[in-house]
Amino acid sequence: MIRYELSCDNGHAFEGWFGSADDFDRQQKMALVACPSCGSTHVAKRLMAPSVSTARKKERRQELVMQAGQKEMMAKLREVVTSIRANSEDVGERFPEEARKIHYGETEQRGLIGRASAEEVRDLLEEGVEVAPLPVLPDDTN
Repeated sequence: MIRYELSCDNGHAFEGWFGSADDFDRQQKMALVACPSCGSTHVAKRLMAPSVSTARKKERRQELVMQAGQKEMMAKLREVVTSIRANSEDVGERFPEEARKIHYGETEQRGLIGRASAEEVRDLLEEGVEVAPLPVLPDDTN
């Protein structure tokens, strides 16, 4: 389909949709293209700006796609964090001590969450204790 801006000999402007440029020419020769305001069949194409996809439009589309992807990623991350919290014991400040006990086989294997300073985390990692930070996510209302 092709869209043309048209005008009649009485100065009325309107648009018309055609299957092709040849289709418009054929219909115009047969006087089938008429002004919707006055009915005149003396119709001509008007100068019209082409519809161009600008860099700004493309950037905006990319932003929207990215935002949708970020929302999806945050939803999945929130799901993972919720699952970890639901299936782990929160040991608070005792985290480094309890993580070591599990690592060295002094207590049963279980999921832990808690708090540790950067230095404590560094020490745990150097000992071979596997730890990872649990992200703090923004509230759903933000």
